[in-house]
Amino acid sequence: MNNSKATIEKILSERIMVIDGAMGTMIQTYKLTEEDYRGERFKDFPHSIKGNNDLLVLTRPDVVAAIHKEFLEAGADIIETNTFNAQAISMADYHMEDLVYEINFEAAKIAKQVAAEVTATNPDKPRFVAGAIGPTTKTASLSPDVNNPGYRAVTFNDLVQAYSKQINALLDGGVDLLLVETIFDTLNAKAALFAVNTIKDERNLDIPVMVSGTITDASGRTLSGQTPEAFWNSLSHANIISIGLNCALGAKDMIPHISEISRVAWVYTTAYPNAGLPNEFGQYDESPEAMANVVEKFMAEGWVNMIGGCCGTTPAHIKAIADKAKNYAPREVPVLA
Repeated sequence: MNNSKATIEKILSERIMVIDGAMGTMIQTYKLTEEDYRGERFKDFPHSIKGNNDLLVLTRPDVVAAIHKEFLEAGADIIETNTFNAQAISMADYHMEDLVYEINFEAAKIAKQVAAEVTATNPDKPRFVAGAIGPTTKTASLSPDVNNPGYRAVTFNDLVQAYSKQINALLDGGVDLLLVETIFDTLNAKAALFAVNTIKDERNLDIPVMVSGTITDASGRTLSGQTPEAFWNSLSHANIISIGLNCALGAKDMIPHISEISRVAWVYTTAYPNAGLPNEFGQYDESPEAMANVVEKFMAEGWVNMIGGCCGTTPAHIKAIADKAKNYAPREVPVLA
């Protein structure tokens, strides 16, 4: 039994919980070099590894811990491990598939340590760590080759195998929740959730599982073509604690989609949008105040149980959102008749 589950569910029944902001954006502020990414251990590694942010839990754990701490001090209840791409399919881009277990295990330990330290300063506000499980760099539903629509770059079993190694390491590292996030292909998510539920059974573990999809454009659909309601319907069987949306769109564009999920889902709901849309330089310009004012609508309308930020969101954004969240009751989860 996961000791945190009952505590988390109690908090969710009482107030809106706050999720952290963007790890990647914060790492960019450190202006790390290839040498920072390599550290002593990988100084002779034969491939370029700058940009492999998940590797920093091994080479610059001080940076990762400092970012976690900033988000917690800004008011986050839940921080995500620095493991968005830490499975073999994505790590193959850096020729580092053999490091998957170690990266996830260390990422969980770092986050848990910082969460424990901050919780100790205010035991009435416990902090939790979600093991971040990203979508991988491949899609199981769509062909990457326009001339061969039946081709797939990855199989369901490939995904299950990759996710399983990541999940086991996150659990061994002590995470409180698992978060399958930024889902653009629901079949990928089904592989992740199949792996999660298999491992939960094997380990006799009851850990909360969060799911978060991403709407990729103005069509209001995921990349694999689902509306928010269809996305929920296809994953509602999977024994999850929450469902929601993150990334791709800014908060303003997410309004109709998070409203739709809130209407149909009989579990807790989450939203952590980007700080607006990226400018021509790929930067996010929406200020903490502007973003918090939009996100406030999610809370005022009673659409969400957990709120936070994705790309471009800093501790200042999370603080502004957390300050608003204090003023609103959480969404009431519908009870199935």
